[in-house]
Amino acid sequence: MSRLVATALALVLTAGPSFAEDVIQGYTGWQIATDSEVEIPGQSFDAEWDGESFKAPPYWGLRWTRWQGDWGWGAEFTHTKVKATDDTLAGAGLDRLEFTDGLNILTANIQRRWLIEGFTPYAGAGLGVAIPHVELERPEGRTYEYQLTGPALRWFAGVSRDFNEHWLGFVEYQGTFSKNTADLKGGGELKADITTHAVNIGVGYRF
Repeated sequence: MSRLVATALALVLTAGPSFAEDVIQGYTGWQIATDSEVEIPGQSFDAEWDGESFKAPPYWGLRWTRWQGDWGWGAEFTHTKVKATDDTLAGAGLDRLEFTDGLNILTANIQRRWLIEGFTPYAGAGLGVAIPHVELERPEGRTYEYQLTGPALRWFAGVSRDFNEHWLGFVEYQGTFSKNTADLKGGGELKADITTHAVNIGVGYRF
């Protein structure tokens, strides 16, 4: 990842300023998460996660990209969501386990695009952090707060289409992985590695 970032920065620094192009994109979509192991003090269990993409607050994301020719770099924030199913809660003896106010992935990205008349395929990846709203209820206490819980990865690929000089639309697949360690009220830690998958649809503005 560090070599890819260095390559992208070198391309940016060597390209002429007349080729610079900024794009801001916003999106929503359908997001799920794969089952994963969760550790809390005194127990470990497999969690089934619901994405609840369209329940308030809904799943969404924002991306800024500075393009230099076919390569781009920038930043992205995604309000990803996961909630343990009722069966998972019952099996673990918990009243609540979720990140529905956001698993919240923030990354620095690099991208590659292929300019084709009419459509523009692209792919990218990012490295950053997870900043979830941790919600866990257990007899020892209730945890209900935002925390910086660990590193995160992002990968995506899609295709965009220009509407005019400034506006574009796009559809893409996006995945994220976050390694989360959260402090709990009443003592101890929650540990969970969470992988999400999403189909996004959105619009962008070029300037």
